[in-house]
Amino acid sequence: MTATTPDLPGARVASPSMGPVIEVVDARKAFGDVQAVDGISFTVERGEIFGLLGPNGAGKTTTIEMLEGLSKPDSGVLRVLGLDSRKDATRIKQRIGVQLQTAALYPHLTVAEIMELFASFYERSRPTGPIIEALGLTEKRRALTRTLSGGQQQRLSVALALVNDPELVFLDEPTTGMDPAARRSLWDLIEQMKRDGRSILMTTHYMEEAEALCDHLAIMDHGKILETGTVEEIISRRFTERAVQFDALDKLDDAHMGHFPGVTKVAHEGELGLLYTTDVPATIGALLEATDALGVEPTNLTIRRPSLEDVFLALTGRALRE
Repeated sequence: MTATTPDLPGARVASPSMGPVIEVVDARKAFGDVQAVDGISFTVERGEIFGLLGPNGAGKTTTIEMLEGLSKPDSGVLRVLGLDSRKDATRIKQRIGVQLQTAALYPHLTVAEIMELFASFYERSRPTGPIIEALGLTEKRRALTRTLSGGQQQRLSVALALVNDPELVFLDEPTTGMDPAARRSLWDLIEQMKRDGRSILMTTHYMEEAEALCDHLAIMDHGKILETGTVEEIISRRFTERAVQFDALDKLDDAHMGHFPGVTKVAHEGELGLLYTTDVPATIGALLEATDALGVEPTNLTIRRPSLEDVFLALTGRALRE
């Protein structure tokens, strides 16, 4: 992908109609004995980037498939652009763009051919050349889709979501399989979509992606929404402390560290020990004194503000990416 993201000419101006672009009230969906979505409710306002953050299996993809009309909910209310997702799926599909987590692309068509094919499916479409350029696929426009790398196929899937000039774009794990540079470039494109007046609902399991892009987000796990709000709102509800982070030491038990000055909670994130504290200097002093007495020293000692990862750990007892 190129370092800069070209503007997308002919972008749709946001609809003058008022109200949220998505309303979900007590939505539920089960597959056999598995409750994939378990009574969730949230709202996406016009012109914002809203993120569903959670691990694989949290229910994120099932949620957006219900909104897109690809799957019917067992119960609940789901409205998209003011329309019922069950009764008005055909009308909704003309006005939304959909990037699926796993897309089956026609293997014997070129990038340019599949873009033109998808554009023909809609009442309204845009020139495909600028979209191909914006997604960094210009050099691949004559390549068969089956020859594309995983990251290139992911970018093509995003490009296909834009051919009908949608008001609302659904992005399901859009940066999976991309290298860091390509991921950052796609972030730029997502922000450009917002500047163009589009609304975006995206799923991700990348904490930094949610923090960088989302105006509001919902943290999901096991089919439920655990928290909603802005990043700062969600973090501040759970933490006022700083986190002292270091490589965990077997010789130093949690009960001992829990009595360090200022410590409100002891946690672990993979191989890391975390001390949430209201008094960083006193906590670090006690940690260094305790490790010195044991003849060891904490390595990779850092101080950071609590993050969405910390929130997820506090809510579920496990790290987001476990």
